[in-house]
Amino acid sequence: MPDLGKVLIRPVVSEKTYALMDRNVYVFVVDPRSSKIEIRRAVEEAFGVKVEHVNTLNRKGKGTRNRRTNTPGRRPNTKRAFVTLHAGDKIDLFES
Repeated sequence: MPDLGKVLIRPVVSEKTYALMDRNVYVFVVDPRSSKIEIRRAVEEAFGVKVEHVNTLNRKGKGTRNRRTNTPGRRPNTKRAFVTLHAGDKIDLFES
């Protein structure tokens, strides 16, 4: 099992994820090798909340090109985790 501190990379900040926060769903970019159980444990340990569901999504990186030399490139593949918390639990990620 990898170190739980390295499972969560960063939260995803977008209009869609802000709308999901109203339904108690938080989105994180996670290590591609991590499992749902490891993601659950990492979130519960990091934020002190109770996780109800974890759904994952593997996103393939987009193809890109260099404008000057026209050589092809690729953005990295990422894995996202949609974490649903129990009713009453909350993560204060973006509150100041």
